[in-house]
Amino acid sequence: MIPEDEKRGEIPSPEDDQEAPEDDHEAPEDDHEAPEDDQEAPEDDQEASEADETARMREELEEALREKDQFRTMAQRSQADLTNYKRRAAEELQEVRRAAKADLLLKVLSVVDDIERAVSLVPEDAVAPGWLDGLRLVQRNLANMLDSEGITKIEADGRPFEPWQHEAVLYEEASDRLEGTVIRVIRDGYKLRDRVLRPAQVAVSRTPAPEPQTEDTQQEA
Repeated sequence: MIPEDEKRGEIPSPEDDQEAPEDDHEAPEDDHEAPEDDQEAPEDDQEASEADETARMREELEEALREKDQFRTMAQRSQADLTNYKRRAAEELQEVRRAAKADLLLKVLSVVDDIERAVSLVPEDAVAPGWLDGLRLVQRNLANMLDSEGITKIEADGRPFEPWQHEAVLYEEASDRLEGTVIRVIRDGYKLRDRVLRPAQVAVSRTPAPEPQTEDTQQEA
C-alpha cells in the first residue's frame, strides 16, 4: 500500500524523524524527579520517630530518678528503724540482765543478814577455838563479793530519813534527836551502784508529846 503522505505528494524530512527520539529522552527526566519527593517523606518520619524516642527516654529517666529518690528515702528510713531496734533490743537485754542479777543478789543478801545475826549473837567463849573465826571469814568473803559487784551498804544511822532509800518500820520518841532522824537500823539496806537494791529498815525519831498538866503542876504554876 502507498502511504498517505506519498499519495498527497509529501515526503517526510529527516528532521521530523529525529524529533521523536528527543521526546523519548524527556520522559525519564520526569521519572527521576519523583524519587526526590519520596525521599523527603522518610526523612520526616525518621525525625519524628527520633523525637518520640528522645521524649520517651526522657520520661523514663525522670521516672527512674523519682524511683531512686523514693528508694533512697525508704532505705534511710529502714536504716533508722534498724538502728532504733538494735538500741531498744540492747537496752531491753541489759535491763533483763540487770533484773536477773538483782534477784540473785537479793537472795545473797538474805544469807548475809543471817550470817551477820549469827556472828553478833554468838558469845566468843561459847564456841570452840577457830569456829567463830571461820564464820567471820565467810562473812568477809561475802562482803568482798558484794563489793566486787558494785553493791554498797546504805548509810542510815544518824542521817535524815530519805523515803527513796529508807523504810520506816517504827517511830520512837527521842528528845536528843531532831524529828525525822534515823535513830536505829533494823535491817541494812544496799545499793547496786546508783540504784537502790534494798531499802534500809529503820526506826525514825519523833518529837516527844508534851506531858499533860496535873493539879499539882497547875498549883506550882
